[in-house]
Amino acid sequence: MANLTNKTSRCNRDKRRTLWVVRVPQLIECSHCHAFRLPHRMCPECGYYNGKLVVGMEKKKEQK
Repeated sequence: MANLTNKTSRCNRDKRRTLWVVRVPQLIECSHCHAFRLPHRMCPECGYYNGKLVVGMEKKKEQK
């Protein structure tokens, strides 16, 4: 039976194992319009982030 020459560190082992994992993006619910959005990004539906209006989406909706 063969013996290990050098031990693989936990960091290198875990990096190798993550190459084959397909991750689904985590979605959270917008507190203003309750649509799903990516974390730490403004809501694409209403334009709010952290309870504040970041982009005037109402003007864009009226123009369409």
